[in-house]
Amino acid sequence: MPTPVWDPQQYLRFADERTRPLHELLARVPELPAAPVLLDIGCGPGNSTAELRRRWPQAAITGIDNSAEMLATARGERGEPSAAYLLADAAQYDPAPARPDLIASNATLQWVDGHLDLLPRWAVALRPGGVLAFQVPGNFEAPSHLLLGELRRGPRWRDRLGTEATRAGVHRPEVYLDALLAAGCTGDVWETTYSTLLTGPDPVLEWTKGTALRPVLARLTDPGERAEFLAEYGALLREAYPAGPHGTVFPFRRIFAVGVKR
Repeated sequence: MPTPVWDPQQYLRFADERTRPLHELLARVPELPAAPVLLDIGCGPGNSTAELRRRWPQAAITGIDNSAEMLATARGERGEPSAAYLLADAAQYDPAPARPDLIASNATLQWVDGHLDLLPRWAVALRPGGVLAFQVPGNFEAPSHLLLGELRRGPRWRDRLGTEATRAGVHRPEVYLDALLAAGCTGDVWETTYSTLLTGPDPVLEWTKGTALRPVLARLTDPGERAEFLAEYGALLREAYPAGPHGTVFPFRRIFAVGVKR
C-alpha cells in the first residue's frame, strides 16, 4: 500500500482517547533527571509531545515524524510549540547523537516493518539509566481490521487496493519483553483493553479514518470510489459495533512496554 497521507484534524477528533494510553505508559516511567532530554518518535500532531512537556516541564524535547502535515500541526497551538521537531522516518532515524534520557513512542511502531530491530539500537543510544517506553495497538484481530482486510480482498476492490497488509503489525507482549531484556534493559510489559465509548454517526468509521484507513484512502483518489468504499465499510462496522443507548462501544487492546537501560 502507498505511504499514508495523514490528516491531523481527523486524527485529533479522538485526541483524548488516543492520548489516554500515553498517560498510563508515562506513569510507569521512573524518575528522570530534572532537565531530561526526551525524544518523541512518531510524535504525530504533537498531542504526545504536549503530554511529555506536562510531565517534564524543563525537558529538551524533540518530536520526530515522517509526515510534514503532522509536524505542521505539532508546531502549532494544538501541539507543543516549545519542542523541536524533525522530519524523519522512525525506521531510519538515529537517536544516538541526542543521548536521550527517554525515548517515547506512542502508537507508531505498528507501522514499521521489523521494528523489533529498532529496540537494541534505541537502547544503545540512551544514557545510563535511560528509559525506552512505547505502546502499540493490539487490535489487529478485531472486527475493525478483519473486516477492512476482507473488503479490500473482495472482488470489487482487490484489483484496486491489492491484498498486501496495510500495517506492519505487532508482536505478542512476551516478545517485546524478551526484546527489551536482550537489549540490556529491564522489562515491564503489559496490556489493556479499553472499552472506548464513541458517539456520533459512524464513530468507528471516523476513528479508522484517522489511522487504519489512511493507506486505503491514499490509494482511492477518485471521490466516487472513495465514497463507495467508505459506505461499504461503514455498513460492516455498524453491524459489528452496534450503537447502544449511550453510544458505540469500541473495544481496543493496547500493548505497553517500558525498559530501563542497565
